[in-house]
Amino acid sequence: MAQTYEEMDAIAMLKADHRKVEEIFAAFEKATSKSKKQALAEQACLELKVHTVIEEEVFYPACRGKIEEDLLNEAYVEHDSAKLLINEIEAGGPEEDFYEAKVKVLSEMIEHHVEEEEMRSEGMFSQARAAGLDMDALADAMRARKMTAMEEFQAGKPAVTLTLEGDDTEKAMMDTPMGGDAR
Repeated sequence: MAQTYEEMDAIAMLKADHRKVEEIFAAFEKATSKSKKQALAEQACLELKVHTVIEEEVFYPACRGKIEEDLLNEAYVEHDSAKLLINEIEAGGPEEDFYEAKVKVLSEMIEHHVEEEEMRSEGMFSQARAAGLDMDALADAMRARKMTAMEEFQAGKPAVTLTLEGDDTEKAMMDTPMGGDAR
């Protein structure tokens, strides 16, 4: 029997989020009406904004100093690149010239990012598990943050970058979950 989201550890939760977004992007590719495409694109953007927050505020800080630093830094930059497209997609609509292209590129970016996180031995998730992180405690913190993040983003909050020029890059370099303790 499959685990419920409430029973999953941190990595299982993140993988479940990955599968959900992959399904949304696949549905977008098959959709034919502009309104259906827009609804799916907006759903993908919401899910991705919430997912990046729980990774950046809980999971990644717990990984800092325990997994390959380059992999972690690349993940933050990949998130920020995706956030730029997410904000563009949300500000636009299917009547715009590059709308579908932006959603397609976002899908491809996320696919690459997921591959790097989920790689069998050298991926971020494998390294985090091997480092002995408390995946159940992280899951609890991620579930709590996911609820508040969903409310914030459903209310219209845009995705915020952490690694681009002008950003407070200290948040991306933290080794303690924001608002929590290191586990």
